[in-house]
Amino acid sequence: MQTFKLKQFFIITLITSIWINLSEVFRYFVLVIPRVKSFFNDKNGIAEMDWVIFTIWGFWDTLLTAVLVFIFWLYSNTFGHNFKSVFASGTLVWLAVFVIFWVATSNMGLSSWSILWITLSLSWLEMIVGAWIAHQLYKKYNQKQALII
Repeated sequence: MQTFKLKQFFIITLITSIWINLSEVFRYFVLVIPRVKSFFNDKNGIAEMDWVIFTIWGFWDTLLTAVLVFIFWLYSNTFGHNFKSVFASGTLVWLAVFVIFWVATSNMGLSSWSILWITLSLSWLEMIVGAWIAHQLYKKYNQKQALII
């Protein structure tokens, strides 16, 4: 059982958030914006991005990453540092964040149901890769700690 180290958590979160932010930006600008605009018949003001929204989005992605890294840390301390922990923590965060968000968005008529195939599959891959990055960083940090002791 490993104790929670806040500094280590912040560093791993910041490094992992690079992947999460890149993945989110790619998915949104390349795949989501065109479909959402089309869904609303290219109405002005839909799916627009400015620096304020982009800043809020960056904060959201970092918060999402922190949740993913923390859930991975909890899961791996219980079940070990392995692919099962990567898969389970990535999938759990994906279900709690992306599935709920996109199903609710489509259910309220704010997007088409067909967009879920793209957004949910790519966001699941994003969470699995993010959990794998956290796994690799924790493993590397723990190996360094073992050499020091």
